[in-house]
Amino acid sequence: MEKKNQIYEGKAKILFETDSPDLLIQYFKDDATAFNAQKKGTINQKGIFNNKISTKVFEYLEAEGIPTHFEKMLSDR
Repeated sequence: MEKKNQIYEGKAKILFETDSPDLLIQYFKDDATAFNAQKKGTINQKGIFNNKISTKVFEYLEAEGIPTHFEKMLSDR
């Protein structure tokens, strides 16, 4: 799967188009905000932990028969 153009960036992640029109790549960032974004900073490896936790949640839901949009984890981020 080839990562293409960035289509969205939020507080916690960036979404990219891919060479497949049905799939996106989600990249988890280390950025952190507090107090309605009045305070901003970085938490080392936050994106890696968010990605791993999200993967486990989606795998659990699928194992319980609940369909999700998740395909697979491509990297730590």
